[in-house]
Amino acid sequence: MLLLALDTSSAVGVALLEGERVLAQEQHHDPRRHGELLAPSVRSVLAAAGVDRRDLGAVAVGVGPAPFTGLRVGVVTALALGEALGIPVHGVSSLDALAASALAAAPVSARGPLAGGFVVAADARRREVHWARIAIDGGADALADPLSGWRRTAGPAVDTPADVAAGIAGEGLPAVGRGAALYRDTLPGPDVLAGASGDAHDTVELPLDPDPGVLGALVARRLATGGELLPPRPMYLRRPDAQVPAALAGR
Repeated sequence: MLLLALDTSSAVGVALLEGERVLAQEQHHDPRRHGELLAPSVRSVLAAAGVDRRDLGAVAVGVGPAPFTGLRVGVVTALALGEALGIPVHGVSSLDALAASALAAAPVSARGPLAGGFVVAADARRREVHWARIAIDGGADALADPLSGWRRTAGPAVDTPADVAAGIAGEGLPAVGRGAALYRDTLPGPDVLAGASGDAHDTVELPLDPDPGVLGALVARRLATGGELLPPRPMYLRRPDAQVPAALAGR
């Protein structure tokens, strides 16, 4: 089955997959241009793979948590495609996709720092982060497959970096993701993982945002195994910045 994966929780990410295999993908980080970038990216990815959108079997979309406007662009686009093509739309936590992306980015020999569990943190703005705690089932041996062998044990939640750090104090959990990178003094963790061999080719920068190809593969795996998928609705953990003026609220 051909699966189109979208995520606009931070960057604009689009990927086309056949099962868990990525056929084409692209990603752009421009927090103010989600609406302008997403549709052209969908067209570009489909063209790169030589696929007509009518051949799609399903759409996967990251549902956040994330700030209001950017996240809504991805979810609405996924729903519109699903309606137009008559295909299902499956939601998945963008923080789950970020966790899988962090594990997928590194060679197996470089995943050791994450083997005891870790925190994923996305930029929630207002000097806060959207975050979740990730536990690894089976330690380092479970990390051979970034799509399984781990689970979310806390979150999704939104807090200040200091509150997140206080909540995991004493656990020694590293933090990864754009939110962690922004507040690295408070949420320490690796930005680069170096493999045991010391070879430069065994070193990788960890992703700041969910990789759309990994998000799609995660949804494909969960469809096959009955794992957790979510309704394609934006996950907002606080009210949007824009508010109805008090003088108009009662009209």
